[in-house]
Amino acid sequence: MKGKLLQFVKYTRIIYTLYFYLGSWTLSLLKLLIHSDKHTIIFSSFGGKKFDDSPKCIYDAILKDNRFNGYRLIWAFQEPDKYTLPRGTKVKIDTFNYFKTLLKAGIWITNSSLTRGLYIKGTDTFSINTWHGTPIKHMGSDTEGTKSFRIKKSVQDNVKLCQSHYELDIFSRVFNTPKEIFHLTGLPRNDELSLPHSEEWKNTIKEKLGIKAEKKVILYAPTFRDYEKNAVGTITACPPIQFDKWKEALGDRYVLLVRMHYEVTKIMDVPCNGFSFNVSNYPNLNELILISDMLISDYSSIFFDYSITGKPMLCFAYDYEKYSTLRGMYFDIRKELDMEHCCNTEEQIIAEIQHIDMDKKSYITKRFRDKYVEAYGTATRQTLNIIADHICIK
Repeated sequence: MKGKLLQFVKYTRIIYTLYFYLGSWTLSLLKLLIHSDKHTIIFSSFGGKKFDDSPKCIYDAILKDNRFNGYRLIWAFQEPDKYTLPRGTKVKIDTFNYFKTLLKAGIWITNSSLTRGLYIKGTDTFSINTWHGTPIKHMGSDTEGTKSFRIKKSVQDNVKLCQSHYELDIFSRVFNTPKEIFHLTGLPRNDELSLPHSEEWKNTIKEKLGIKAEKKVILYAPTFRDYEKNAVGTITACPPIQFDKWKEALGDRYVLLVRMHYEVTKIMDVPCNGFSFNVSNYPNLNELILISDMLISDYSSIFFDYSITGKPMLCFAYDYEKYSTLRGMYFDIRKELDMEHCCNTEEQIIAEIQHIDMDKKSYITKRFRDKYVEAYGTATRQTLNIIADHICIK
């Protein structure tokens, strides 16, 4: 019920406008009674749904950095009882205490938004938005049809992180954000993807998942089709994969890790048969990236993150024309991966895997990385330095 109400407010212009101005005005009165504290930091990941991604990487680094000893650390969650913090406190999103905490915290760190669509941030609050992926498909003002509404002055970040000038140009335009606030640091969550990991470490992760050490690992991580939903808003489209066919053709050498959007995994039956594994709810995506030998996706931003590893990437674009027409894309990912004519069917993708030239595919991945991911490896350290510089600590 709450989710439907939020969607109604978000996508109805008159209702959202009333919500924005009345809510922002009410909180501006509360702001008069609360003074910002630069030694209080609030974190949020994906609107409070998770305890992960770049905000958690920054949080983990802060725990080890003596410059932040004594700082009050707070995580905002939709379901606080699901998570345990090594240090700090929790607050439930959309409560009075949440908004009071926002006004008190001198530093905000998020990968989406903390403001719940309102104008809350005070002049003494320092907001860092790490975002959560580089765009292939259209975003923000580039999207057509039904979309949420944004009041111009509701953009409240002081710093936005990005991986390349490619995404900087897109984000600044579609979110009406000054280019000056972007920092070309990379994403903190991706720092570990550039680090070496031993075979022993990889085999430990494989063992945890039930994968034999000698098996090659394919990570399949497609995006979802948000334009195909039923009357109650549930996604109804899933990839046309016959897992038995994949197992018969590839099962002697490979295993397939299937990482779906949480709504798609509800309707797609992934057999756990020693070849295919449903890892949609596995808590650490980076571990899956690091133990895999190649990636298969379609139009997901995971391509940008995965390219940091330099390992082969394949595009399974079975519905390219439909997706590009209904959703819109900034470039043809098939061409960037040299797969424009061999990625439309299961048979073509299976054949690509069976005859893969790992060196050639790795070269194509690195070429893609050089073009679209200019910065990676030190984003967390740079972000902590940005915070320290702001609050004048050494």
